[in-house]
Amino acid sequence: MNFKSTTRMIAALSTAVIFSGCSEDFTLLSPISERNVESFYRTPTDFTVAINGAYSTLAGNGAYNRAYVLLHEMRSDNTMNGGGNTGLAEVYFRLAHFSELATASELSSPWTTAYQGIARANTILDRIDNLEDGSFKERIRGEALFIRSLFYYQLAVLWGNVPLQIEAVRSPNVAVNQVSADVIYQQIAGDLELAQSILPASYDAANLGRATSGAANALLGLVYLTNGQSSDAATALRRVVNSNQYQLVDNYSDLWGVQNENNVESVFELQYRAGGTDTGSQFTDYYTPFGDGGGVGAGNAPQVLSPGVEYLHSVQYGIEENDERGFGGTWGFEVEGNDTTVWVAKWESQPFGPGDADNNFPVFRYADVLLMLAEAVGEGAEGYSLINQVRERAGVTPIDASTPGTWDQKLLFERRLEFVTEGKRWADLLRFGVAPSVMGSFQPLVDAGLTQGDIRLLYPIPQREIDVAPGEMVQNSY
Repeated sequence: MNFKSTTRMIAALSTAVIFSGCSEDFTLLSPISERNVESFYRTPTDFTVAINGAYSTLAGNGAYNRAYVLLHEMRSDNTMNGGGNTGLAEVYFRLAHFSELATASELSSPWTTAYQGIARANTILDRIDNLEDGSFKERIRGEALFIRSLFYYQLAVLWGNVPLQIEAVRSPNVAVNQVSADVIYQQIAGDLELAQSILPASYDAANLGRATSGAANALLGLVYLTNGQSSDAATALRRVVNSNQYQLVDNYSDLWGVQNENNVESVFELQYRAGGTDTGSQFTDYYTPFGDGGGVGAGNAPQVLSPGVEYLHSVQYGIEENDERGFGGTWGFEVEGNDTTVWVAKWESQPFGPGDADNNFPVFRYADVLLMLAEAVGEGAEGYSLINQVRERAGVTPIDASTPGTWDQKLLFERRLEFVTEGKRWADLLRFGVAPSVMGSFQPLVDAGLTQGDIRLLYPIPQREIDVAPGEMVQNSY
């Protein structure tokens, strides 16, 4: 964005987070004055500041700038822990080996951040009728619903049974309403059906990065797929295709780099800006040798690329050598003597400082819409045509029913090729029902003595959330 049931106080949605009227974090969004939450939400400027604050929560370290990279990529067979298994690196070792502790900060941070973002969205929705401008009011309503839905999607995928809070909180006492993931998905679906109907299809240059009707439908399609509603997913995803707002860029490599941000393939892209203002991104540090971390496996999220993902594009994996998603597209490499260093070229840039790069993050791009639509319609002529649009852009031959592998295997493989390090692999493995089998046979885990039975499908709920609501919150098995 170039804006670039017992009532208890639960720390899970603690007063400083969910009771946004009194939250120091939240009131920092408003001008330095005597204005409180009740007097603030009056003008279009007030609501613009407030919705920008909700977007900033999505882009923060507790969400897409750090936590979701760790919780999705390190959980999958794309990346592994590279920091050892003791000291400060123990938490990463545990994340990658399905042995994380409920007291880990890497779990409490994204949980708290999600409910902070939800609280901000709820407060906006609670006060949106203070606005008189109908079109602007509905746009802000749609953006708030989208942001809240995206946070709830992450909570449901990562933790399953979580508290549902959709009302603005006006008291420090909050009723714990822990519900199952399918209830969360139903709530999200209803919110997004409304959001997609009231959000604009596009914005002017000053508002790039805000949620559009296309973004709402892309998330809606993903939610329906996750909840097993393929027909509904296809309906939502076809709206994106039929909007004619998006297309695949001609060359895969042209998706990446700060010069290519917000391109025609971008459906929803989180905006980052380097420069020492705490609005830069960390992906260059995580996945390349060009950041302060000193290369993949260093820095504050010590990951290494798994052997399988590094060589996805080699002949031994049945992928043509001219696949543009290979070296020069997804992968950069440097040979020095007998050593070859491989990194994720899509995140290359020149950061301003540690964790301070300009690289945006594509939450949804059009290739994802096409592959999700293929998933929704299933194996057949249309499904293969959708996959082959993505393959054609990569410069490789089409596939069909005669191509070795099951439909699910081919689709999952294509998604892994296309989206490595974009935070989709773990959710894909869960959605396709293959997380135990894939991760149970992942060689680094096999070498560590893990079996399919050790693969946890949900993270443990942060222990402090259980402790402050005894008998009201049920912990996930761990």
